[in-house]
Amino acid sequence: MSLTGKVCVVTGGGSGIGEAVALQLASEGANVVTVGRTLQKVENVSNQIKNNGGNSTPFSVDVSDAEKVNSMISNVLNDFGKIDILVNSAGGGVLHKRLLTTTPDDIRRCMGSNLEGTIYCTQAVLPSMIEQGEGLIVNISSGAAKGSSFLGGMIYGVAKAGVNSFTDFINFEFANTGVRATVLMPGEVDTPALSNNRPIRPSQAALDTMLKAEDVADAVSMIANLPARAQVPEISIRPAHRRDTSSETPSS
Repeated sequence: MSLTGKVCVVTGGGSGIGEAVALQLASEGANVVTVGRTLQKVENVSNQIKNNGGNSTPFSVDVSDAEKVNSMISNVLNDFGKIDILVNSAGGGVLHKRLLTTTPDDIRRCMGSNLEGTIYCTQAVLPSMIEQGEGLIVNISSGAAKGSSFLGGMIYGVAKAGVNSFTDFINFEFANTGVRATVLMPGEVDTPALSNNRPIRPSQAALDTMLKAEDVADAVSMIANLPARAQVPEISIRPAHRRDTSSETPSS
């Protein structure tokens, strides 16, 4: 598979799924723009790509800030002249999982990083994709979007359900423009974000049964390498092992 010459923007590109996606797409020849809140993290990923012989540019941006997102995308278009693929992987959960313990700050942070950031980045890239007659948007959602769970929690599930609905609306509004959108819903993925947002950290044995970030990156690669005539509205990818999570159910 080859993405030589493609320009890909990957949000949440400093760690976890976003990092794995950035490394995978770069390994296939894409010019990868890594985007994240922490400059050192996205610089580390971009440097790793360059050390492997690839091309990458880091940007430190909070995707929940629409003005900064627009500025970043404008800079990318000035530098590369186009954006072929946007992967919205920025996001994360909160420690409070239940409805009555969820705080206004939990809601603001979770909706901002997971849903608002996905919308802002998409709004920023769409005009150029429509003008060039082709573009792919991959939104990283979660299995939590389709099934309530105390592991992901209330507001995380709500935000990711919004990502699913938003992806569907992209395909509805921009049908026949050459722009395609896919929502990718992984189950539990062994990433730092998962452990950091769980009141009860899964055991190593439990982590060993989960998906790895590279599994999700492989799914993104498959979508990215399909011809422009093919559209994949949604993909679910789950661990083959169904584990007992009753001991990890949080009390708040």
